[in-house]
Amino acid sequence: MYNGVATKINYERASLIAHWIGELIMKLIATDMDGTLLNEEGKISSENVRAIRKALDLDIKVVMATGRSYEAASKPLKEVGLTAPMICLNGANTYSEKKELIRKAPLDRTTAREVQQHCEQEGIYIELFTNEGVYSTSREQFIQVMIDILKTANPDMSEEEIRKDAQQRFQSEEVHFIDSHASLFIREDIEINKILAFSLDDKKLKDLFIKFNLNPGLAITSSGAVNLEFNHPDAQKGIALEELAKNMEIDMKDVMTLGDNFNDVSMLTMAGRGVAMGNAVEEIKALCKYTTKTNEDNGVAHAIEEMLKEM
Repeated sequence: MYNGVATKINYERASLIAHWIGELIMKLIATDMDGTLLNEEGKISSENVRAIRKALDLDIKVVMATGRSYEAASKPLKEVGLTAPMICLNGANTYSEKKELIRKAPLDRTTAREVQQHCEQEGIYIELFTNEGVYSTSREQFIQVMIDILKTANPDMSEEEIRKDAQQRFQSEEVHFIDSHASLFIREDIEINKILAFSLDDKKLKDLFIKFNLNPGLAITSSGAVNLEFNHPDAQKGIALEELAKNMEIDMKDVMTLGDNFNDVSMLTMAGRGVAMGNAVEEIKALCKYTTKTNEDNGVAHAIEEMLKEM
């Protein structure tokens, strides 16, 4: 009914149509970025852009919900001329479309310190995401971790391509290199929003999860097979999204969410329409009533079009 039409009608007419169809479509779309909205090159496809603009023309709100920092999440959007409210660092920070920080849920410093000390004792590489950017203790280890991850995920990539992609991370995140993470914990101006732990050793990650899983001061998720992410219990995508939607006077039953991994679970299960990506892990697909195409095959655009067809 609406294929190709929303690009031709003006905003006022689209808003009237959206008001008329009322409860028949979602009022807000929240999408994860890596593995979901972004392709393997970290870009938003033209098909996904068109579908998002179509939703916006119908007065459907669109929100990013990502494990990335605000700076890293903003760049792919800026490249295609999109702006949106952003739930960053798995829900630790929420930003308005005007780039204002409107919600935060940093880690308790004592709890964060326990995670940091244990990881370093076990030889697990970590990054601390703070209100002043990302902190790492070794540029060389930082690059090597990225190379190891890329090699595991892309065995057919050349060494040159892998190193180039690993170096790209420096342009995506504002990374500070320091001698010791311990120095951050004596600074009163530092807020630790997320701890990201990487390891190719499955046992180390499993033991790390077991050690802290019952800690009431932590929410532990993952955005890939080789990492664990530590946040405050209130720093979850679903919780942050529910609060943001409430401020927009939108009920969660009128929200569609899209994701591919375990840090998306809260928003996928809390939304009225949770959609798993075709490339999502099987556990995520099992949680969702809907599954779309992969992130390489414009799965976000496909999910939006399918939802609009149900009008």
